[in-house]
Amino acid sequence: MPALVPFETIPQLLSGLVAHFEGSDRPALRYKDKAAGWTPITHVALHADALAFAGWLHHVGVRPGDRVAVLSENRPEWAAADLGTQLLGAVNVALYTTLPADQVEYILRDSGARVFVVSTNLQFKKAAAVFDACPELEHVVALDEPKGTPTLPFTRWAEALAAGHAYRNTHRAELDALTAAVAPDDLSALIYTSGTTGVPKGVMLTHANICSNARAALEVFDLRPTDEHLSFLPLSHAFERTAGYVAALAGGCTITYAESIDAVAKNLPEVRPTILISVPRVFEKLYNAVAKSVAEAGGAKQKVFDWAVATGKKVAAREAAGKRAGPLLKAQYALAQRLVFSALHEKLGGRIRFAVSGGAALPRAIGEFFQAAGLPIIEGYGLTETAPVLAANPMDAPRYGSVGHVLPGVTVAIRSLDDDRLIGQLSGEDYPSTMTTEPGEIVARGPNVMRGYWNDEAATHAVIDADGWYHTGDIGRFDGGYLTITDRLKHMIVSKGGKNIYPGPIEDAFKADPAIEQLVVVGEGREFLTALVVPNEAALAALTGGATDDVLQREEVRAPFAAAFRAYSRGAASHEKIRDFRLVAEPFSEENGLMTPTMKLKRRAIEQRYAALIESMYAGTD
Repeated sequence: MPALVPFETIPQLLSGLVAHFEGSDRPALRYKDKAAGWTPITHVALHADALAFAGWLHHVGVRPGDRVAVLSENRPEWAAADLGTQLLGAVNVALYTTLPADQVEYILRDSGARVFVVSTNLQFKKAAAVFDACPELEHVVALDEPKGTPTLPFTRWAEALAAGHAYRNTHRAELDALTAAVAPDDLSALIYTSGTTGVPKGVMLTHANICSNARAALEVFDLRPTDEHLSFLPLSHAFERTAGYVAALAGGCTITYAESIDAVAKNLPEVRPTILISVPRVFEKLYNAVAKSVAEAGGAKQKVFDWAVATGKKVAAREAAGKRAGPLLKAQYALAQRLVFSALHEKLGGRIRFAVSGGAALPRAIGEFFQAAGLPIIEGYGLTETAPVLAANPMDAPRYGSVGHVLPGVTVAIRSLDDDRLIGQLSGEDYPSTMTTEPGEIVARGPNVMRGYWNDEAATHAVIDADGWYHTGDIGRFDGGYLTITDRLKHMIVSKGGKNIYPGPIEDAFKADPAIEQLVVVGEGREFLTALVVPNEAALAALTGGATDDVLQREEVRAPFAAAFRAYSRGAASHEKIRDFRLVAEPFSEENGLMTPTMKLKRRAIEQRYAALIESMYAGTD
């Protein structure tokens, strides 16, 4: 469904929505107040707070092009701070709340942020720790009251809004002129990459980048003014920023902020959203919980479950072919819903029309299961540098294992790995298409491709060539007009025998195994592949009662994992078989430095941390 109002900049979107919803009580946002419960905020009220914050920013000297950093969880103040920044033509620099103080300092210094908006007392402490080391930082705004006796001068959010409202009353014409002057090619946001290797880079996204991508997404995803989206992915991530914020607002959806990441399971049945925007890990955990419960029950329950999934797949296959289920199949599917799938629907609130998955590959088995359950997941693909969406599955014909069709207005090509030749390209307007190509690097052009990296022309020129193609570093191919991702080019393993091996698809093969929480394939320069495995905590506890190094080496503990690798290797090419593995007790996480804030594995750091374990798997080999 197209956007409710025409817009080429964020200020145009906001003013258009205010006019569209004038006199309506349809909320733009909702949040959970400790005393009042779920509380709505109308478009008019959101606009008023944004105008007030813009007034305060101008009052303290912020001008077009200046940077305003925000370190906050998803909450209404994040939106008001961002929109107020955009109304001035200033630039939002959003930071992950999980970042340590040294990384916060790096981003503030690199971006030259003049104002720093922080949420909780924890984030305020980070601001206090880095303030003196950031010479261009002048003001800190606290959304929550800091505890104790703060030594850092700061402005409370409510005080900033009050002062900004008063300032606007006497400077309305000047402020309105700045808003009207914001142009599509102006910088809107600096989003710092999470950095699996090296220091983060600031991705420069213009209003045109973000707005064109949001409008194109609305041509693919059926968002309606009656929809409600529970927002819990970080707004500092390009995926949630474009899909779950700008596109959701432009489609007229109500955005409800989860209380926290940990409270999502509790909030889902309270909010009862109609749209779920998430990353594959959430769907994997849901599937694994269901599969584990069924496997433990065994017997008749397992048979009923398998029958229900098979029935759901038959229904999905007929719908994909443009046919309806016959009376008997329809009756069987209704029974399958009642006996098996209804509990899953209720966990998600009971009203989900469809889900959107991005940020990483969605395993085919997971997608097919949810579609069978009547909860279709529409997988997309993109990068921060492309604002972010490049491709997405069509809602009426998703193909799990692929990332779908190229987005309208965007062109994607496959570049040969042997030379610079383009071996096939498709634009969003080229469908239906039957194009099939060999694998190569994915490159893209379009209005959503970033301006470049902040203060880093060399890095910009390394990824955007003279013809304007952005080189993603991902390997993929077109298969019948659908784009399929193989892996990251930099993740490619070259074996001792010279074989090029992509670990991503191998790791994906184990994501539906409820006993395996995380897995990393190893084998660069080696004779064969091995793996480091983090067992599922509950599954391990059922076997042993706890995880220690001694326990993880026991044969009875290793046995089910060894069986899983044998089953996989029977159908794998010789160079892709997993010949050995080691169990690891501690999960890979952001806290221990083994994952990025966007939940991507830091492979190099993992291999360094567990170098001794890895060497033990190759002991005695040449």
